[in-house]
Amino acid sequence: MTAPVIQPDIAIIGGGIAGLWALCQLRNAGYQAVLFEQEALGSYQTVGSQGMIHGGIKYALSGALSNSSETISSMPGVWRECLAGNGKVDLRNCEVLSEDFYLWSDTGLTSRVGSFFASKLLRGRVDRLAPADYPAVLANPAFKGQVYRLIDLVLDAPSLVKTLADQSDGAIFSIDWNTSSLAVDSRQAIIDTPFAQVRPRQLILAAGAGNEGLVQALGGSSPAMQRRPLQQVIVKHEYPEPFFGHCTGGSPSPRLTVSSHRTSAGEPVWYLGGDLSTEGADWEPQRVIERAKAELDELFPWIDFGHCEWRTLRLDRGEPRQSALKRPDTAYVGAVDSVDNALVTWPTKLTLSPDLGNELEHTLARRDMRPGPSADLAPLAGLGQPPIASAPWDTLFS
Repeated sequence: MTAPVIQPDIAIIGGGIAGLWALCQLRNAGYQAVLFEQEALGSYQTVGSQGMIHGGIKYALSGALSNSSETISSMPGVWRECLAGNGKVDLRNCEVLSEDFYLWSDTGLTSRVGSFFASKLLRGRVDRLAPADYPAVLANPAFKGQVYRLIDLVLDAPSLVKTLADQSDGAIFSIDWNTSSLAVDSRQAIIDTPFAQVRPRQLILAAGAGNEGLVQALGGSSPAMQRRPLQQVIVKHEYPEPFFGHCTGGSPSPRLTVSSHRTSAGEPVWYLGGDLSTEGADWEPQRVIERAKAELDELFPWIDFGHCEWRTLRLDRGEPRQSALKRPDTAYVGAVDSVDNALVTWPTKLTLSPDLGNELEHTLARRDMRPGPSADLAPLAGLGQPPIASAPWDTLFS
């Protein structure tokens, strides 16, 4: 029996933040969109993020705003609109871990950076705090540095994934590439599954580092991808106070970034990134852990963390290739060179997901693509639905 042919407006491959955000925003714009994910929704990069929605200040530690900072400065406000139910994607059910994010120096900022943070340019985005307003972690007489509060906020990544997935019930399907495949017919990308052949008017590749293989499966060579690896450190401990902050160091990026989480059993966890995770990306895990221990001992000597357990998580950030492997400044959408109906997307940062959704809408409009009649998706039900990925502190300490 020949498999039926389904022709939705849009098919998305990849169930991380890029694919899920695109699915919700495009469906809300009237397109019939479906999404395919081979593992759990949010696997790897999305649930492995620290959940920070930032406005780029962490890239201004040299005392100047980069293009990246200017591009993403509006993002915390956009996300807050969505969290209030007033944006292009409804995030009212998403758990906010913290409305505040801090930047601190264990000694003091250079005069250049201090003057920059006090400038009119950053008014309303950075506030220097008096000691009485310090977060509990830094409210100790032994701390002699400076503390700033940023406009950034922090979301629980698995909650974000679930919130997006719940809005697209019936449009998200599991796919097994051992039994399904990408194919090309007359320069049109199609998806062959055991239950139906999907011929979308537009295919969107949103699989992070997996996009490279998907482009190759379509016979393409462009857009090219780069990988920027990092190795985060996770410490499960007994200190009760949560903390979300960047520590400044000698480089333009944060020396250490801390976000606080809890395991499903309620145990406190600090998730450590920043220069620690990038400089130690290719180190043996124990070496990165020893560096993390030294950082916490030096930066928080007054804290008794109690019994600690340590793990590392290595991630590859997939991004459009840049000269000298520089960090991209904006969300990216580009056409696959081997077909006429496929786009590759990378948000490049969690915080830029709304920017990615808007860029996709603009790209579809430039291609003169409007929502069409709905196709019957019933044949795809046999594929099943993927689960939500667990947070890394629940899998690594189990």
